[in-house]
Amino acid sequence: MTNLEKFWKAVLIVKPNTQLTVRGDVTSEEEFNNNIEWNTGVDENGRAIITTTCPHSEITWTKVKAEMDKL
Repeated sequence: MTNLEKFWKAVLIVKPNTQLTVRGDVTSEEEFNNNIEWNTGVDENGRAIITTTCPHSEITWTKVKAEMDKL
């Protein structure tokens, strides 16, 4: 299993149904903070509303990394 596959599985373990886009790899806290676009909803035109700041307080690099290490 690749690191990216582990990352995706780990995020969904921490918070199921999370919607995000990964731009690159996520193997460090810096990449976690810089390589992810979080989907926070849809605007009036049906386009995704995204942010680079994680909107889910339960999803932290520490929790995701712990789950990745288990996989």
